[in-house]
Amino acid sequence: MTSRDLAPGAPGNRTERGGDGPTGDGARESVVARDDHGCFGCGALNPHGLHLRFRITPEGIEAPFTPLVTHEGYTGMVHGGIVSTLLDEVMAWSLYRLDIWAVTAKMAVSFRRPVRVGEPCLAEGWLARDRGRLIETAARLVRVEDGTVLATATGTFARVPAARAQAWREQYVAPGRPIPETS
Repeated sequence: MTSRDLAPGAPGNRTERGGDGPTGDGARESVVARDDHGCFGCGALNPHGLHLRFRITPEGIEAPFTPLVTHEGYTGMVHGGIVSTLLDEVMAWSLYRLDIWAVTAKMAVSFRRPVRVGEPCLAEGWLARDRGRLIETAARLVRVEDGTVLATATGTFARVPAARAQAWREQYVAPGRPIPETS
């Protein structure tokens, strides 16, 4: 699989890449999500969590992240599990912004370059193909400074039953504030 295969707008993907590259193209609308929960990726109540905040892009979701020394594996390098979590979170939230509530069924990660502690990064995720109950997603982590792709991922998500989706919608989306979409 090539990086072109993982890019938004690649053949078979439902969306086109907008903007001027992975470092962003100006202001993005933030996802209107609650953070009063303990999710390791996005919950404010988890003292050990990543506390990610998501922004909507034309193709999906992005989350800025600057790793701390507490995210370290080998000296100066971010642990692969943290990188995998970042990619999983942006793939999941790329679905939630479309009001598709699903769980990760399968995920494959390619670590392309070391992710350095203290180096600002941007995680990007998007829906690649909606197959009904199963949904294919993709993500990448890029270095903000120069747009270098540090890691990529593909995922298969399974839709949850309607009752579970409604419960999660109420738990994770701010009351009276639907998740905004881009046109």
